[in-house]
Amino acid sequence: MKLIIAEKPSLGRNIVAAIGDMHGKNGYYEGNEYIVTWAFGHLFSLADIEDYKPLPDGVKHWCLDNIPCFPDDFKFVLKRNPDKTNDAGIEKQFNTIKYLCNRPDVDTIINAGDSDREGEIIVRICIAKALESPKRLTRLWLPDQTADTIIDGLFTMKDESYYDNLANEGLARTYIDWLYGVNLTRYATLKCGTLLRVGRVIVPIVKAIYDRDMAIRNFVPETYYGIQSNEKTNDEEIELLSKEKFAKEKLVDAENLCKKYNDAGAVVKSVKKKVETVSPGKLYSLTKLQNHLGKKYKMPMEKSLAILQKLYEEGYVSYPRTNSEYLATNEKSRIKSLLDVIGKMGYPVEFKDKKTIFDDKKIESHSALTPTMVIPDKKKLSEDEMKVYSAVFRRFVAVFCAQECVVNRSEITISVGEYEDFVLKGVVMIDKGWTKYDDYTKKDKVLPALKKGDSVNIDFKTVEKETTPPKHYTIETLNNYLKNPFKDDKNNIDSESDEEEYRAIFEGLELGTEATRTGIIDNARKSGYIELKKDVYHILPGGEYLIESLTMMNISMDKYKTSELGKALKRVYRDEMTIEESVELAKKEISSVFEKRSLPPEQDNDFGFYGDVAGKCPLCGKDVVRTRFGYGCTGYKESGCKFTVNSKICGRVISLANMKKLLSDGETYKINGFISKNNKNFDATLYLEDGKVKFKF
Repeated sequence: MKLIIAEKPSLGRNIVAAIGDMHGKNGYYEGNEYIVTWAFGHLFSLADIEDYKPLPDGVKHWCLDNIPCFPDDFKFVLKRNPDKTNDAGIEKQFNTIKYLCNRPDVDTIINAGDSDREGEIIVRICIAKALESPKRLTRLWLPDQTADTIIDGLFTMKDESYYDNLANEGLARTYIDWLYGVNLTRYATLKCGTLLRVGRVIVPIVKAIYDRDMAIRNFVPETYYGIQSNEKTNDEEIELLSKEKFAKEKLVDAENLCKKYNDAGAVVKSVKKKVETVSPGKLYSLTKLQNHLGKKYKMPMEKSLAILQKLYEEGYVSYPRTNSEYLATNEKSRIKSLLDVIGKMGYPVEFKDKKTIFDDKKIESHSALTPTMVIPDKKKLSEDEMKVYSAVFRRFVAVFCAQECVVNRSEITISVGEYEDFVLKGVVMIDKGWTKYDDYTKKDKVLPALKKGDSVNIDFKTVEKETTPPKHYTIETLNNYLKNPFKDDKNNIDSESDEEEYRAIFEGLELGTEATRTGIIDNARKSGYIELKKDVYHILPGGEYLIESLTMMNISMDKYKTSELGKALKRVYRDEMTIEESVELAKKEISSVFEKRSLPPEQDNDFGFYGDVAGKCPLCGKDVVRTRFGYGCTGYKESGCKFTVNSKICGRVISLANMKKLLSDGETYKINGFISKNNKNFDATLYLEDGKVKFKF
């Protein structure tokens, strides 16, 4: 007998339906040749810190005594309820898996986890925990969940060892994320007195939104002058925007240039027209599809992924968590069969063997999103499900459309004397072609009918303008940033040149992956760090507190460090680095946070831990302790004493040592690095006067 262990019950049911003639048991199905059971996603999770280093006697809450924790051997335990009690359902299903793995008549165990590094290790861990003696292990790798694909997959399985590097990458990521999450979350929470979720990927994502929002908040617009003309020629308004810009105090110069331009007049220097075909966009990766749905429908990423996952489990689309916009060359026969099905539905499609469609070098694990040969009954899909499915289907039809989009592209150059040439570009649609089925995203102007030598009416005038702040991150622009955080923030959707984008993916430069990014962003939203309004992200006070607190603690988790670890994970995948070597990189970074830094008082920025006693209140004599936002008198509840000192003054952290000296001696040590309102550095001593903190220079 062959035992198939699916990652989820839904996949288990699809496998059972594909095989046929199977009978339901308690937690599994059995037929003549196969047994099918399932996990519930992660049945196991990494053990908690207390499983390695128990809390001291009498201590019930997080403390510094057992962090940092760097296990020699990471232990997986059955997932527990939030209150740490055992989950009866999980225990029951694992016992079913264990029983089936060790049944004497089972000689082969088939890993049917989702086809990614996460799915690879989910089932592997179950098997490792359940199996008592060696058996043959194979892997069922499914690009979609249609019955034909499942049956074909069962006849083309590889030994599980073929996917060892993928499993190693998955384990390395799991270990590294655990090390960061449990150690730094506890440390930051103990320092600040409130839960701070610190993770390898969540922090740089929140920081990106924080940095952008701070740049917008602190932006000071500058007034400048431009010159432009908006006059009609042959009843068509022609807008000419000069590249020249003038500072606010240079208005006279701008006006003089307007006069020169108007005196010189304008003539059509050249008119170029050519008929050309416009290519459709590439097939969708998960990110590019989420960008499209976010921009067009304001659909949040977690919603579009959930719908896409449902469509995948129902067999309507291929595997959703793909980072590629290309198809593998060995899929050509599948695509031809799919095109036959779609062609019979009345769509004008044909097979195209192009490098812009089929390219093995731009596929890591999964090809681009495509529909399958199982076409859904549109009446049974919800409105949102239809939006998601239609986007995938329409893009596929556009890519393989037999009708080309043909346009007449025009380029008119208008010269204003010898001063400046203005180039106007636009198109006239000749044949809509694939644009009947997919959105035409190019923004082209309709140009007036002009020919070489025509005079153009102009009246250049000065226009007062202001520099504009950067724009908030949207679903689309944040996704583009996370795919390659070292690339300029540009919208490169459907760009013909995507070499840099795929190089970044394969090197591990991206922040998060297609499989994890949506969940991490949603976690940041649920944690109160960011919010999504329509399709625009904003930082929330909780997110500001997180980033500013980490900065005060010298915990640097920027895109550079996160990407370095991402590159290490890809090296594990390519068998260039061991799991242990990649984990050591994380341990080194985390250890540096816990190292005691002995700095002189003028440079000290260690603000201690929440609840640390700094001294006696100068107003009421009660203890002054570290609070969430600084130092405060404990006499507030009893007597209403309002003595407080912020943990940061003029951009400078006030260390616990300096606060202790302020309360005991009336003044701090000399402190370096204050920042004035004019953004200038200065040094000063803080002193107390009538319970108020003042500067002494």
